Amino acid sequence: MTRGNAVVHEGDSNAAGTGRSDGRNRRAVETRRKVIAAAKAMITETSTAPTVVAVAKRADVSVRSVFQHFGDVESLFVTVMDAIRQDIVVPPPAPSGRPLSVRIASVVQNLAEIFDKIVPLRVAAGQFAGHPALIERGLASKQELRAATFVAFAPEFGVLGEQAREELADAIGAALSLDAWIVLRRRDGLSVERAMAVWRLTLTALLAHRFAATAAE
Repeated sequence: MTRGNAVVHEGDSNAAGTGRSDGRNRRAVETRRKVIAAAKAMITETSTAPTVVAVAKRADVSVRSVFQHFGDVESLFVTVMDAIRQDIVVPPPAPSGRPLSVRIASVVQNLAEIFDKIVPLRVAAGQFAGHPALIERGLASKQELRAATFVAFAPEFGVLGEQAREELADAIGAALSLDAWIVLRRRDGLSVERAMAVWRLTLTALLAHRFAATAAE
Protein backbone atom coordinates (compact mmCIF):
# COMPACT_ATOMS: atom_id res chain seq x y z
CA MET A 1 0.00 0.00 0.00
CA THR A 2 1.27 3.45 -0.85
CA ARG A 3 0.70 6.64 1.09
CA GLY A 4 2.24 9.56 -0.79
CA ASN A 5 5.78 8.53 -1.49
CA ALA A 6 5.88 6.01 1.39
CA VAL A 7 5.35 2.29 1.08
CA VAL A 8 3.70 0.54 4.03
CA HIS A 9 4.23 -3.21 4.10
CA GLU A 10 1.67 -5.52 5.67
CA GLY A 11 3.97 -6.35 8.58
CA ASP A 12 4.52 -2.67 9.26
CA SER A 13 0.76 -2.11 9.28
CA ASN A 14 0.22 -4.88 11.81
CA ALA A 15 2.97 -3.50 14.01
CA ALA A 16 1.43 -0.04 13.88
CA GLY A 17 -1.96 -1.46 14.80
CA THR A 18 -0.48 -3.36 17.71
CA GLY A 19 1.30 -0.23 18.88
CA ARG A 20 -1.93 1.76 18.82
CA SER A 21 -3.70 -1.01 20.71
CA ASP A 22 -0.97 -1.12 23.34
CA GLY A 23 -1.19 2.63 23.70
CA ARG A 24 -4.94 2.49 24.20
CA ASN A 25 -4.53 -0.26 26.78
CA ARG A 26 -1.96 1.75 28.71
CA ARG A 27 -4.19 4.81 28.69
CA ALA A 28 -7.14 2.73 29.85
CA VAL A 29 -5.13 1.26 32.72
CA GLU A 30 -3.89 4.71 33.73
CA THR A 31 -7.40 6.17 33.59
CA ARG A 32 -8.73 3.37 35.78
CA ARG A 33 -5.88 3.85 38.25
CA LYS A 34 -6.51 7.60 38.47
CA VAL A 35 -10.25 7.12 39.03
CA ILE A 36 -9.73 4.57 41.80
CA ALA A 37 -7.07 6.73 43.46
CA ALA A 38 -9.33 9.79 43.32
CA ALA A 39 -12.31 7.93 44.77
CA LYS A 40 -10.18 6.42 47.56
CA ALA A 41 -8.83 9.84 48.51
CA MET A 42 -12.28 11.44 48.54
CA ILE A 43 -13.78 8.67 50.68
CA THR A 44 -10.91 8.95 53.16
CA GLU A 45 -11.36 12.72 53.36
CA THR A 46 -15.15 12.88 53.62
CA SER A 47 -16.45 9.43 54.70
CA THR A 48 -19.04 9.72 51.93
CA ALA A 49 -19.36 8.04 48.57
CA PRO A 50 -18.41 10.65 45.94
CA THR A 51 -20.44 11.21 42.81
CA VAL A 52 -19.13 10.15 39.43
CA VAL A 53 -18.88 13.81 38.40
CA ALA A 54 -16.78 14.64 41.48
CA VAL A 55 -14.50 11.65 40.93
CA ALA A 56 -14.01 12.52 37.29
CA LYS A 57 -13.05 16.08 38.22
CA ARG A 58 -10.62 14.92 40.93
CA ALA A 59 -9.04 12.35 38.58
CA ASP A 60 -8.92 14.83 35.71
CA VAL A 61 -10.79 12.51 33.35
CA SER A 62 -14.13 12.74 31.62
CA VAL A 63 -17.35 11.56 33.23
CA ARG A 64 -17.81 9.32 30.21
CA SER A 65 -14.48 7.61 30.96
CA VAL A 66 -15.62 6.78 34.50
CA PHE A 67 -18.82 5.21 33.22
CA GLN A 68 -16.92 3.31 30.52
CA HIS A 69 -14.68 1.69 33.14
CA PHE A 70 -17.15 1.13 36.00
CA GLY A 71 -20.69 1.35 34.62
CA ASP A 72 -22.22 3.05 37.67
CA VAL A 73 -21.26 4.58 41.01
CA GLU A 74 -22.08 1.37 42.89
CA SER A 75 -19.62 -0.66 40.81
CA LEU A 76 -17.00 2.04 41.30
CA PHE A 77 -17.53 1.93 45.07
CA VAL A 78 -17.18 -1.86 45.19
CA THR A 79 -13.96 -1.65 43.18
CA VAL A 80 -12.61 1.02 45.53
CA MET A 81 -13.55 -1.09 48.55
CA ASP A 82 -11.63 -4.05 47.14
CA ALA A 83 -8.64 -1.81 46.41
CA ILE A 84 -8.60 -0.47 49.97
CA ARG A 85 -8.89 -3.97 51.41
CA GLN A 86 -5.93 -5.09 49.30
CA ASP A 87 -3.87 -2.20 50.67
CA ILE A 88 -4.39 -3.30 54.27
CA VAL A 89 -1.69 -5.51 55.74
CA VAL A 90 -3.07 -7.66 58.54
CA PRO A 91 -0.44 -8.14 61.27
CA PRO A 92 -0.01 -11.69 62.58
CA PRO A 93 -1.57 -12.36 66.00
CA ALA A 94 0.57 -13.13 69.03
CA PRO A 95 1.41 -16.87 69.19
CA SER A 96 -1.10 -18.95 71.15
CA GLY A 97 1.63 -19.87 73.62
CA ARG A 98 1.94 -16.29 74.86
CA PRO A 99 0.12 -15.16 78.03
CA LEU A 100 -3.58 -14.37 77.59
CA SER A 101 -3.11 -10.67 78.38
CA VAL A 102 -0.50 -10.38 75.64
CA ARG A 103 -2.78 -12.06 73.11
CA ILE A 104 -5.71 -9.86 74.09
CA ALA A 105 -3.58 -6.75 73.62
CA SER A 106 -2.34 -8.06 70.27
CA VAL A 107 -5.83 -8.78 68.95
CA VAL A 108 -7.12 -5.37 70.00
CA GLN A 109 -4.10 -3.59 68.55
CA ASN A 110 -4.46 -5.36 65.21
CA LEU A 111 -8.19 -4.68 64.97
CA ALA A 112 -7.74 -1.04 65.91
CA GLU A 113 -5.13 -0.51 63.20
CA ILE A 114 -7.30 -2.16 60.55
CA PHE A 115 -10.63 -0.64 61.57
CA ASP A 116 -9.33 2.91 61.91
CA LYS A 117 -8.19 2.76 58.28
CA ILE A 118 -11.53 1.55 56.94
CA VAL A 119 -13.95 3.55 59.11
CA PRO A 120 -14.42 6.19 56.37
CA LEU A 121 -15.13 3.43 53.84
CA ARG A 122 -17.64 1.72 56.13
CA VAL A 123 -19.47 4.98 56.84
CA ALA A 124 -19.56 5.82 53.14
CA ALA A 125 -20.88 2.34 52.34
CA GLY A 126 -24.04 3.13 54.27
CA GLN A 127 -25.77 4.53 51.20
CA PHE A 128 -25.20 1.22 49.38
CA ALA A 129 -26.13 -0.97 52.35
CA GLY A 130 -28.28 -3.31 50.27
CA HIS A 131 -25.79 -3.86 47.47
CA PRO A 132 -25.22 -7.64 47.08
CA ALA A 133 -21.46 -7.30 46.52
CA LEU A 134 -21.03 -5.21 49.69
CA ILE A 135 -23.14 -7.64 51.72
CA GLU A 136 -21.02 -10.53 50.43
CA ARG A 137 -17.78 -8.78 51.34
CA GLY A 138 -19.10 -7.80 54.76
CA LEU A 139 -20.00 -11.40 55.58
CA ALA A 140 -16.62 -12.62 54.34
CA SER A 141 -14.84 -10.10 56.59
CA LYS A 142 -16.83 -11.23 59.61
CA GLN A 143 -15.95 -14.85 58.94
CA GLU A 144 -12.27 -13.95 58.61
CA LEU A 145 -12.34 -12.15 61.95
CA ARG A 146 -14.18 -15.04 63.57
CA ALA A 147 -11.59 -17.51 62.30
CA ALA A 148 -8.80 -15.25 63.58
CA THR A 149 -10.45 -15.21 67.00
CA PHE A 150 -10.40 -18.99 67.22
CA VAL A 151 -6.70 -18.97 66.29
CA ALA A 152 -5.71 -16.22 68.73
CA PHE A 153 -7.49 -17.86 71.65
CA ALA A 154 -7.07 -21.50 70.69
CA PRO A 155 -6.07 -22.64 74.23
CA GLU A 156 -9.14 -20.98 75.73
CA PHE A 157 -11.59 -22.19 73.10
CA GLY A 158 -10.08 -25.67 73.25
CA VAL A 159 -11.46 -26.37 76.72
CA LEU A 160 -15.01 -25.32 75.85
CA GLY A 161 -17.84 -27.35 74.43
CA GLU A 162 -19.12 -26.62 70.95
CA GLN A 163 -22.05 -24.45 72.05
CA ALA A 164 -19.93 -22.48 74.50
CA ARG A 165 -17.30 -21.89 71.80
CA GLU A 166 -19.87 -20.60 69.33
CA GLU A 167 -21.51 -18.34 71.91
CA LEU A 168 -18.18 -16.88 72.97
CA ALA A 169 -17.16 -16.28 69.35
CA ASP A 170 -20.53 -14.60 68.72
CA ALA A 171 -20.06 -12.34 71.75
CA ILE A 172 -16.51 -11.35 70.76
CA GLY A 173 -17.58 -10.72 67.17
CA ALA A 174 -20.40 -8.42 68.29
CA ALA A 175 -18.37 -6.55 70.90
CA LEU A 176 -15.27 -6.07 68.73
CA SER A 177 -16.97 -5.37 65.42
CA LEU A 178 -16.30 -2.57 62.97
CA ASP A 179 -19.66 -1.01 63.84
CA ALA A 180 -18.72 -1.07 67.54
CA TRP A 181 -15.41 0.64 66.72
CA ILE A 182 -17.27 3.33 64.78
CA VAL A 183 -19.47 3.98 67.82
CA LEU A 184 -16.45 4.40 70.08
CA ARG A 185 -14.46 6.55 67.66
CA ARG A 186 -17.16 8.57 65.87
CA ARG A 187 -20.16 8.74 68.18
CA ASP A 188 -18.39 8.74 71.55
CA GLY A 189 -15.33 10.59 70.27
CA LEU A 190 -12.79 8.38 72.04
CA SER A 191 -9.14 8.47 71.08
CA VAL A 192 -7.60 5.33 69.61
CA GLU A 193 -5.87 4.64 72.93
CA ARG A 194 -9.07 4.93 74.99
CA ALA A 195 -11.09 2.90 72.50
CA MET A 196 -8.45 0.16 72.63
CA ALA A 197 -8.55 0.21 76.45
CA VAL A 198 -12.32 -0.31 76.31
CA TRP A 199 -11.88 -3.28 74.01
CA ARG A 200 -9.15 -4.85 76.13
CA LEU A 201 -11.44 -4.68 79.17
CA THR A 202 -14.37 -6.01 77.15
CA LEU A 203 -12.43 -8.94 75.73
CA THR A 204 -10.93 -9.81 79.11
CA ALA A 205 -14.38 -9.73 80.72
CA LEU A 206 -15.96 -11.88 78.02
CA LEU A 207 -13.30 -14.57 78.31
CA ALA A 208 -13.39 -14.53 82.13
CA HIS A 209 -17.18 -14.72 82.20
CA ARG A 210 -17.32 -17.63 79.77
CA PHE A 211 -14.80 -19.67 81.75
CA ALA A 212 -16.46 -18.84 85.05
CA ALA A 213 -19.80 -19.97 83.66
CA THR A 214 -18.25 -23.16 82.29
CA ALA A 215 -16.62 -23.97 85.61
CA ALA A 216 -19.92 -23.50 87.41
CA GLU A 217 -21.79 -25.90 85.13
